[in-house]
This record gives sequence, structure tokens and C-alpha cells, in this order.
Amino acid sequence: MSYGNGLTRSVGRPAQSFALAAAAIALIGCVKTEGTSSTDSTAASSTHTVSTSACTADNGGITLPNGFCATVFADTIGHARHIVVASNGDVYVNTWSGKYYQGPTHPGGFLIALRDTNNDGKADIVKRFGPGAQQKNEGGTGIGIYKGALYAEEGDTITKRIVRYAISTDSMTPSSATSETIVGGLPANGDHPMHPFVIDPSGNIYMDIGSATNSCQIKNRTLESPGHKPCTELRTRAGIWRYDANKTTQKFSPAERYATGIRNAVGIAFDPGGQLYSTQHGRDQLFENWPKLYTAEQGQNQPAEELLKIVQGGDYGWPTCHFDGQQQKLVLAPEYGGDGGKAVGDCATKRGPEAFFPAHWAPDDLLFYSGASFPAHYKDGAFIAFHGSWNRAPGPQGGYNVVFVPFAQGKPLDPAKFEIFADGFAGGVKQPDRAAHRPAGLSLGPDGAIYIADDQGGRVWKVTYRGSAK
Repeated sequence: MSYGNGLTRSVGRPAQSFALAAAAIALIGCVKTEGTSSTDSTAASSTHTVSTSACTADNGGITLPNGFCATVFADTIGHARHIVVASNGDVYVNTWSGKYYQGPTHPGGFLIALRDTNNDGKADIVKRFGPGAQQKNEGGTGIGIYKGALYAEEGDTITKRIVRYAISTDSMTPSSATSETIVGGLPANGDHPMHPFVIDPSGNIYMDIGSATNSCQIKNRTLESPGHKPCTELRTRAGIWRYDANKTTQKFSPAERYATGIRNAVGIAFDPGGQLYSTQHGRDQLFENWPKLYTAEQGQNQPAEELLKIVQGGDYGWPTCHFDGQQQKLVLAPEYGGDGGKAVGDCATKRGPEAFFPAHWAPDDLLFYSGASFPAHYKDGAFIAFHGSWNRAPGPQGGYNVVFVPFAQGKPLDPAKFEIFADGFAGGVKQPDRAAHRPAGLSLGPDGAIYIADDQGGRVWKVTYRGSAK
């Protein structure tokens, strides 16, 4: 997410599954460790050719456009989810465990502080803090900085909370081991237990509460099971909630819902003008659950993933609607009387996306570029980290990359087109259980570099622009 001034994870202004069983942190170089695309015909298309020109150490195994280089800033740190960079360049990462990741949990706390003391693009100080598995914590996704304090999601598989730590620029880690709870009781059961968030300059926290189910079926992910009418899950899930970062001991409730009908807004950020956006994970299993209405190929390529402009009170359609990338419109879901993509019904009254992408790629973070070191082409545009699909059979899996959407005058140049910015994360096989790395987090450093976090191999890359291919 965009980050410029050290105050929030994404302030929107220029001043801004499967485990690697590591028993210890191993970083490239000398490290001091302390403390506990384009071929999808039914959705968007790529318009950019990625360079294979190598930089130092081959860009940590990823490909980038000409003139860009990457270093492995940190490695094998655990399941690195979202990431934030402070105004002094210190990097903070929230890591996660639980049911999505098999194998041993990385020892120590789930929050990680990283510092590069010699400006070589690699962290040489690593500190872990916060509660670990012994305290029945399973980490989280959301992380941000506001008024010099670190905000992070933590908790177990039943409930999560957003907590605040007072951090010191001298020690990098909290001045006290005790955190303050900002919002407690966040639901963490079901299909989408993560709570990414963003904080605006006034201290408003905008938080994703993902759906507990795929499509609000009476029997989740079951053949021809109809949807609940009404979908009461929407009272407490599948939307964005707003809280106050300046207040402690707030409790989750339906009253703070800001927008609804968003199945899973893992990427959430402000653009440079202060407009709130989120990504949307489209629903799964159209063919598997409704084979009389959808072919296997349609299930592979529908529905599209989305980039949404978030407005207060907006309804973005889930679970009654999903976005058909081929027709470029919201259509009625089969659980609610849909006929395989023809019927629209009240989906005509819902808010569609600003841009869309191939189905099932899983957009896990969003960053609007407000830095000054990248070429003008990237100014104010959106970077999206795609975690990678598991459900694009019978075709190959897709995603496992970072894409860029050019913006002009506050909107995408073309809602159906994007550029592959960074690729090669998965290695030889784009499969969830065989990929080497899966992009999950994005952040902007004070020097204009972009940081990319990976929750498969626990790697963090720092991407810089040098002006010519190396």
C-alpha cells in the first residue's frame, strides 16, 4: 500500500499455502537477528513486456521492466503478509500462521522489524516482537503506522484484534511489551479470517472484514445449494468497517460498517487524492457447484477479480452478483436465480469495478505510487500483488505476480488492461503448494522504492529504479 510520510500504511497523499519450516532467520549477507495475464480472453489483458535483463543477484529471482532492479531485503522470515515502511526506512512486516499454512510456526513473535544500516538494499538487523504461538497468537495480515505508533492485526482463528504498539526509532521495536487494543472481537472464522486495514490522516481506520463463505450458500461450497435469502452474513462480514485509530477498547459491531457486498477486500488503500479503493476476490466454483449452468472453461475464467472505488454506503454486489469480465458487467449469481450469466436483476443497482483482472488470481495488496523515483508513467497508478490462483482448472493456474494499472485524472486509463510489473515469484510451477514465492504485500519507502512481501517463502524484495537496464 502507498506510504510516504511514516504516519500511516496508506494515507493517500504524497506525505504518506503452505509453510517454509524455518527454525531461524537466514538473510542474504551478514545479518544481526534480535528478539523474540495476459492470455485470458474473458477478462483483462496484459499490455506490457517484462524485461529479463539481470541486475545484481538476478533481482532475487524475479523479472522487472528495463531500468528496475531488486534486492532480497529479507528472507525466510515466516509467512510475510502486509508490510509498512516508516519514514526513517525501517520496515515492519506482519506474518501469519494458522490453518492456511501447514508445518512448524516460525519461532518468536509474528511482527518483524527490519533495518538496512549500510544502504545496500538488504536488512542487516532483524527483530521479532509481539505475542507468539505460545501465547495462542497466530499472527495476522493488517499492519500500519499512525502518529509514530505501529498498528497490527493479531489473534487466533476465532477472533482477531487491532492493537497498537509504541515504537522507538532507536530500538525499532516497541518501548513496552504491552500493546493497547484498538478494536477487539473481529470475526476470524470461516473462509476469510484476515483483517487488512488502512489509516487516513485523521485517524480513521478502514478495515476489511471478509466473508465467512464463498457465496452465502445454505451449505457452503456445495453442489446446487441455494443462497440464504436474505444473506444475514452481510451484517457482520463481506464489507469494509470504519473505526478510530485514536481510541482504545472499541468493539466490533454491525454499526461501524462503511461499505458492503465486498467478498474479500484484502488490498485496501487510498489514492494520492485521498479516495479509498479496495481489491475484490471474486467468488469460486461456478462450474463445480453449478455444472448445469457453467462449463469448466467458464468456471476457470469467471468471475473477474476487481479494483473497487469505495464510497460510504456503497453496495458492491456480493453475494447476489459477480462481475462477468467478458460482458464487463455485474450479473446475477446462480445461488440467487442467475442463469449462467444472462440475467442481471438488481445487480444493475450495485456498484461495479473501476478495473478488472483475470479470474481467481487473488489480489492480496494494493499500492498507489506517490513516490518520486520511478518514471512518470507510474505516478499515481496502482500496483496490485496477486497471490496466485488455485482454481483455474482445467487451464493453468495464474497470477503469482505484481501488476500495474496506469491512472489518469483519477481513474484507470483502460479498465480492462494492465501491465505485468514483476513476475517469476512462483519459479517453475504456478501451483499453491509448489510455488517458491507468492506476493502478498506491497509498501512504498521514503526513497520511492517499492517493497514486496511473500507469504510462501517469507521473502521481502526491495525494488528500485536505476534508469537503465543492468
